[in-house]
Amino acid sequence: MQLVESVKNLFRRHSLKKYSSTEATGLMPLSQVRSAVAFIDVVDTSFNECKQALLAFFKDNNIKGDIFFFDFRKLDQGERLITSITTTVLKKDLNWFGKPSQEKVNLMLEGEPDLFISLIPNADFPIEFMARCSRAHFKAGRVPLPGNVFDLVVSDPAGRSLSEAEFFTELYKLLQRIK
Repeated sequence: MQLVESVKNLFRRHSLKKYSSTEATGLMPLSQVRSAVAFIDVVDTSFNECKQALLAFFKDNNIKGDIFFFDFRKLDQGERLITSITTTVLKKDLNWFGKPSQEKVNLMLEGEPDLFISLIPNADFPIEFMARCSRAHFKAGRVPLPGNVFDLVVSDPAGRSLSEAEFFTELYKLLQRIK
């Protein structure tokens, strides 16, 4: 089992090295953001509320925005997907070491976002891969990733885990302060 994890980590490191963006990133005022991509996890109970808040954020700030969903649940027979299949990364879209399919990566990249937002409450490989390969000029996230991938990290308060909607509300407040 340890060998399998070592091999998996080797492939992950190689994949990150091969696909990571070399674009310079840094804080950027919302007035300069023209396009954005956001990632949310459908397992979070506030996912619908969060999706609506993101759509309102995009509209209020005149940002062309895309929302991608992570849905790694095992759907029971007869259960339907609650998000668009195009912008949803499913477990079957991950290869054996957790890299999202090139189709999903290309879809994220073709929007050429200025802002990358991760509302995913963990640092698992799929979100790390998407964040690292994104060519966005400003990246904001919830969990720090090795190598300081995110320009802005907002952590949950000590002893409390915020829902994605609550977290986005706090992140939005900070984004508005950047001039």
